[in-house]
This record gives sequence, structure tokens and C-alpha cells, in this order.
Amino acid sequence: MDDLKEEIAATAARLVVEEGLEYGPAKRRAVKQLGVPPRSALPDNDQVETAVEEYIAIFCAESQAEELQALRELAVQWMLRLEAFRPHLGGAVWRGTATRRSDIYLQLFCDDPKSAEISLIDKGVRFEVRSVPGLQGDMVDALSIHAVCQPLGEHVGVHLLINDLDDVRGALQPDGKGRAPRGNLAAVQKLLGEVRDR
Repeated sequence: MDDLKEEIAATAARLVVEEGLEYGPAKRRAVKQLGVPPRSALPDNDQVETAVEEYIAIFCAESQAEELQALRELAVQWMLRLEAFRPHLGGAVWRGTATRRSDIYLQLFCDDPKSAEISLIDKGVRFEVRSVPGLQGDMVDALSIHAVCQPLGEHVGVHLLINDLDDVRGALQPDGKGRAPRGNLAAVQKLLGEVRDR
């Protein structure tokens, strides 16, 4: 990787950890902050993830494990509440690179795309709806909730991305490194159990 890509990745990593940005927006903001040409070749997400891991190891080593644990526990609470919609946790909270600034991303797989919204309304949960790119690149609804994370003492964004039931198989295809890109409730509970067993 050339020096410019490394510099963009390092700057993006800082934005991911300190401001909770996702990789794409972090790379674009890093390009602006560094004053490099807008069409510069960007590091790929694996390069940014490596830089995030390095940043956490240097600047957040003492706090990150507890923050990640708190976010995973909150994710499990929402996965239990939404169990009927086959929730799968993705993003930094699943990958293990989350800090207190990270949001929680749950992929829901629904027979009826409106059923999750109806369920939240029935439970008295307030949410905002927006459209975001989905697993296949087409736009899907995202239901965004502000949830209190007691151990962190602050609100955390919980984003529910609504997918068709048929998309669940493709959602579990391993990435280029053979890792699962997201996990179901049992997989997340297993991660939490492994931490408690240490």
C-alpha cells in the first residue's frame, strides 16, 4: 500500500474510533482533511479496519473492551426484542472494533417489510425511517432508534436494516478473509460468553 493510502487509512481510522463514522464517510472526510485530490485512490475497508485496530491498540486499549462488551450486551437486548425478524448483528460491534462512539447495526429478515415497523409501534418504540444501501446494493429501509446504554451512560444509535427473508443466506457468506460478516443471536451470545469465561 502506498504512503498516501496509508495516511488516508490512518486518518479515517481516527474518525471511525473518535467520531463513530462508518468506513465510507470516514475515508471521504479523511481525503478532505488531508487536502489530497478528491479522486485519489482510497484504501479498501480491510486496510481501514487494520488501521482502526492499530488505533484502538494505541489510544483505547484500556477502555475499548468494556465499551465493546456494553454495546454487544445492548445489541443482544434488541435482538431478543426483535427475535421474530431473525436479527443479525454486523458492523464494528460484531467485528470487535467498536468503541463508545459506534452505533449498532442489525440486519432484520422479514416476510413483510412493514412488520418490524408495526412491531416497534406496538411496543411504543420511537424510530426514524430512512433509506440506505442494503446487502445487495439496492436501497432498503433503516429504522433508527436512540437507545440508552446504561454501562456507558449515553445514548447509542441502533439501526435496523429491513431485508427480505430470502436475503438471509447471502448475508452470511464469508468475506475475503473467511470471516462471517455478521452473526445471529446465538453467535453474539457466544462472543459475550467467551469474554465472561476469561
